[in-house]
Amino acid sequence: MTELKKQVQLTMTLGVLSLFAGVMGHLALTDIYHGNGNLSLEWNVLRACAVVLVVFIGSTLFTLIQVLKRL
Repeated sequence: MTELKKQVQLTMTLGVLSLFAGVMGHLALTDIYHGNGNLSLEWNVLRACAVVLVVFIGSTLFTLIQVLKRL
């Protein structure tokens, strides 16, 4: 049961990071929309946010599958 508890804690941590990534993504998209000079940093922020979201979704699905197996 402790392994499942660790997976749930990891998923919750990734959820908080995903919320932060959503805010950062919004700010980056706002800068891109306004077209402020060199936008390479903003695009890199969006790429990093996408990675965080994909890892969160994968972790969530994996954890839910583990929970279903144990029910």
